[in-house]
Amino acid sequence: MATQGAFAVRLPRVSRRGSDSTVAVPAAPARVGVAVGRGSGRGRKGVAVSRGVRCRASLIEPDGGRLVELVAAEEGGRREALRREAAAMRQRVRLGRVETEWLHVLSEGWASPLRGFMRESEFLQALHFNAIRGDDGGMVNMSVPIVLAVDDAQRRAIEASGARRVALVDAADRPLAVLSDIEIYKHNKEERIARTWGTTAPGLPYVDEAITNAGDWLIGGDLEVIEPIKYNDGLDQYRLSPAQLREEFARRNADAVFAFQLRNPVHNGHALLMTDTRKRLLEMGYKNPVLLLHPLGGFTKADDVPLSWRMKQHEKVLEEGVLNPESTVVAIFPSPMHYAGPTEVQWHAKARINAGANFYIVGRDPAGMGHPTEKRDLYDADHGKKVLSMAPGLERLNILPFKVAAYDTKQKKMDFFDPSRKDDFLFISGTKMRTLAKNRQSPPDGFMCPGGWKVLVEYYDSLTPSMGSSKLREPVAA
Repeated sequence: MATQGAFAVRLPRVSRRGSDSTVAVPAAPARVGVAVGRGSGRGRKGVAVSRGVRCRASLIEPDGGRLVELVAAEEGGRREALRREAAAMRQRVRLGRVETEWLHVLSEGWASPLRGFMRESEFLQALHFNAIRGDDGGMVNMSVPIVLAVDDAQRRAIEASGARRVALVDAADRPLAVLSDIEIYKHNKEERIARTWGTTAPGLPYVDEAITNAGDWLIGGDLEVIEPIKYNDGLDQYRLSPAQLREEFARRNADAVFAFQLRNPVHNGHALLMTDTRKRLLEMGYKNPVLLLHPLGGFTKADDVPLSWRMKQHEKVLEEGVLNPESTVVAIFPSPMHYAGPTEVQWHAKARINAGANFYIVGRDPAGMGHPTEKRDLYDADHGKKVLSMAPGLERLNILPFKVAAYDTKQKKMDFFDPSRKDDFLFISGTKMRTLAKNRQSPPDGFMCPGGWKVLVEYYDSLTPSMGSSKLREPVAA
């Protein structure tokens, strides 16, 4: 999410006729509900963990009408039986960091209605249409391929064995899941990269991390995950699944949920956008709109602030009252980051539908980055919000355009940009913000809450030699 904060939320509208005019107001939303499991028993906090859980009375139905959860149930011994079965399998595929993050995403239903790593038909639909066809024949948005690569030796071994099921294991060879009814097909890397990013220029972070050295084949199939994915990094309590989020929204009696995704620290411009969204929803008739502050928690590029520091900063934002804890749910979105601009922002929005959000805040240049080899942005800064308003499968998501947020030097706070006095506004880019923090220089008063800024400075201090040693200072752009 870029520091400059234009964003949009598309709102459902119905007509209410007044005494002399017709006023557009939001359609009455249903209460949030969490389904009871069928067939495979109940999981965490009574939330169902079966393959096809129908959500009753939700804010917005998951894609396909069912929240697909793929974690084996503890009840009835299924989880332990699956663990023993996977341990005995000879054909195994070892997952790296990014593959494990995608396993997490699939297991909790963020990618509903997907039931596992993509088979070829799903891969081609995602690549060429940014959507896949569900069981009911309808198209649901799916703009990034969620696939698992294997190399030539693995492909030959699996095919020679005649195995229809393989175990997915971690770096220590511990079984994490079983992939069944498998299909192996060619991994056309150049086509995948060109269609996802719109370029094959060298230096794309996700490509370097997860595609360039990956195998030349992809393996898809139905997943059954042995147990919930945990990272044991002190942040697992923030990693709420879509079902858990829906349960939390129900507990809070939310009648609307608006999601804000970011991979940067929260400054007061971000907070302005979020609080103003809630104000607008209240004005439109909603009684208790709840914010889902949902930082991305998977792979990010090396110069992004790490998740643990971002979460510390977000905590300060709530502690200091920049955002209201009573109407804010902070959770971690487990997806890896592609930096694929308008293509990827569709995935970010689609996943939040499955978590129960019916409003999505989209910023300037969402999921964007600088061109890896040229001095320019890789994507047009406005295309993300335009694409979201037109994307197939996202018609149920609500979007409304807002103005850009910037620092008002007269009022000494972040405010919506007023072009009639443009010289009064200062745009503080993410690069400038990071440079100020690295140099232990303070931003203008009102840019970020003091506690949050202190966390950011502490992070950059942790990367440098101890005080008293030589430390290069970076120039701060005007």
